[in-house]
Amino acid sequence: MPPPANPPAVGPFGGGTARPRVVGSGRAVPVTEVAAMPRTMFTDLVGCRLPVQQAPMGAISPPALARAVAAAGGLGTISVPPGGEAPADLVEQTDLPGGVFAVNLVGEGVALDTIRRAAAHVRVVDFFWSWPRRAAVDAVHAEGALASWQVGSLAEAVDAVDAGVDLVTVQGRGAGGHVRGDEPLGALLASVVAAVPVPVLAAGGIVDARSLADVLAAGAAGARLGTRLVATPESGAHPDYVAAVLAAGSGSTEITDAFAVCPLCATRPTARVLSSAVAAVRTLPEGGVGVLSTPDGEMALTRGHGMPPSRTVTGTVAAMALYAGEAVGAVSDVRPAGDVVAAMCRGADALLISAVPQPREPGGRER
Repeated sequence: MPPPANPPAVGPFGGGTARPRVVGSGRAVPVTEVAAMPRTMFTDLVGCRLPVQQAPMGAISPPALARAVAAAGGLGTISVPPGGEAPADLVEQTDLPGGVFAVNLVGEGVALDTIRRAAAHVRVVDFFWSWPRRAAVDAVHAEGALASWQVGSLAEAVDAVDAGVDLVTVQGRGAGGHVRGDEPLGALLASVVAAVPVPVLAAGGIVDARSLADVLAAGAAGARLGTRLVATPESGAHPDYVAAVLAAGSGSTEITDAFAVCPLCATRPTARVLSSAVAAVRTLPEGGVGVLSTPDGEMALTRGHGMPPSRTVTGTVAAMALYAGEAVGAVSDVRPAGDVVAAMCRGADALLISAVPQPREPGGRER
């Protein structure tokens, strides 16, 4: 159900002068214990305290990660696999007093019943890898939730707004995982912010306080975090995947079709992964690369499968789909997701404050 309305936007994000403080912690704390940055259009609309959303990353972003981000004051996201249904225990997964959650639905032709069931239990229903359609948005609104669409072009963003969405996420070419468009984030963000009246989130390369501050200063109402959250205790990533992310340096990713065995790649086989994974998969013979263990049994993963390696995978992890954004070189440690989110927001807030010219007294001194 929609949370209570928030106070008006303040500070460098929306006018006014209030300076709430962001506090980090080493534990999953209730939202009420976490201070907030100044409001943005995104936080006011959605009802969360911090202008960040956890990116949906399939098995790499299990409910524990969504809950940790929501507990810190951001928007936690429950992933649904292509063609899948929202989990039967969605109510339990999102049962966090004060927490705000989204469900992510990907691919073309998601059933309207699936959309309505998800929308009945979360604040936001998030779509990706399909062109915006009004029927999907109407199904979300019918249950009292907000509709969000991640886009890869200005044309797609405009069509999303025409379809009635409440917010859009622009994904730059530097994002990890499946890449929708061809433009760098800066150029796409500027064009979309200038063209649409709804809050705009930025995705692709947001890994630290500086990158968060940059997109907020450029007009984004918030940011979506993916690669940085792979290296958290709440992540579902295989330890070897996490180690590869931590070892990666600048220029260590590429967009490829080497992991095109997946439903999304049937329409556009473009995904950004660690270059080491591309090199490793090319040395493998045809056949299996590993096995995924699930409650329903084991699933063989073929060479070039698009599923990233979770903790329940065995096999040649180095040759699996190690999705990572081009800013992965800035990820250097494993920290609790709540601490990551709080530190990024606190640092971004400080950077934005320092960039605001201070009023001066007669004679040139700062007041």
